[in-house]
Amino acid sequence: MKVYSNSEIGLLKSVLVHRPDEGIARISPKRAEELLFDDIVHLPRMQYEHDVFTNLLRHFVSDESSSKGGLIFMHELLAESLAVDRSKTEIFLEKIIRYEELPASFIKYLQDLTEEQLAETLISGYHKQDERYLFDPIPNFIFTRDIAITVKDHIIISKANKEARFRENLLTRFILYNHPTFSDLVENDRIINLNDIEKFPPSKSGEVVSVEGGDVMMFHENYLLIGSSERTSDHAIQSLAKELFTRGIIENVVRIKIPNNRSYMHIDTIFTQIDRNVIVCFKPIVYDGLSSRVEVHNVSGKINVYDSVREFMWQEINPDMRFIFAGEGKSPYQDREQWTDGCNMVSIKPGVAFSYDRNPHTDIALQKDGYTIVEAESLLEKLNSGEVKVENINRTIINLPSNELSRARGGSHCMTCPILRENI
Repeated sequence: MKVYSNSEIGLLKSVLVHRPDEGIARISPKRAEELLFDDIVHLPRMQYEHDVFTNLLRHFVSDESSSKGGLIFMHELLAESLAVDRSKTEIFLEKIIRYEELPASFIKYLQDLTEEQLAETLISGYHKQDERYLFDPIPNFIFTRDIAITVKDHIIISKANKEARFRENLLTRFILYNHPTFSDLVENDRIINLNDIEKFPPSKSGEVVSVEGGDVMMFHENYLLIGSSERTSDHAIQSLAKELFTRGIIENVVRIKIPNNRSYMHIDTIFTQIDRNVIVCFKPIVYDGLSSRVEVHNVSGKINVYDSVREFMWQEINPDMRFIFAGEGKSPYQDREQWTDGCNMVSIKPGVAFSYDRNPHTDIALQKDGYTIVEAESLLEKLNSGEVKVENINRTIINLPSNELSRARGGSHCMTCPILRENI
């Protein structure tokens, strides 16, 4: 399968997603914060909303280079990876058992499952056939953006900051190193594994490497943006920049310092690009530069510093870049709608993006800029009937139903891990 991305807006052709699984239904109010969920959710409704999203994606994405097509589900990749080599699977299960602190006898218990059952159990932590809980769920696995990042023809395996996400990382590594779809990456050393402690050790002062994909944007052919945030450490940015420069993959790594705050856990919670000249953003940080700083580290060693993302964009990326403000840039609406992912959109081609249906003031700002707002379920019905063709959809924001999805604190950008975009 071809792997390539040099932008946030090129035509999306292949993307990793994960449908909300039964583990999410096991989160109790007492454990929600520990598992990084702000609320408990109603799983059937959440799955319905996610299905609307992925059924629409099927109409837009198409990867002729892959037998799997453009829309790829993580649970399917995991099941297929588990079937490739039983000896490697056994070693992997031993690692899982040790990490989850279960008796070694559980290895045989898990080996007796079919690959599909085993994949489901490893993700949800729940053995459905025996109605037995083995370990915690990984509810944030629906946010596939965080597990890996495509930078040109390489994939970076991220390293989560919070323990609740460590098993996501183990599953992702197993898939990328064992599934035939990614064999070319392995053979040609095009996987950068931030979990490799020999290559990416802690700093001399003990700061660990932690990078989550929501903090990383392949924004331009020569610029990789990385947020210095609650979830991504400065040491990790420096370590990754050094590796990328050594490999000759990128010319500029851009460190974007944002407040260390749950509300702004990644840079994609405060801005995303939806068109060649358009960014949707949270005005106080991105446009005004409140508690923000941007450093552009060039491969030559030169560093340029800016007081805001706006200044950086206008000076180095695109002087014509326009900024559309979540909540129309007015409080309390901008604060409310940033919290409900009004800035967190994924573009499927320039000018066409997914958003949530609970950000009305952001919709008004987008309409004033000339965008059409469409309701996802209605659009899906028209695409299924042939009344509307995807090639005729332009400058459009598709509003997803989000009563339950929004409770998990991640939007459409978070729920997608682009593997292949058309060169732009």
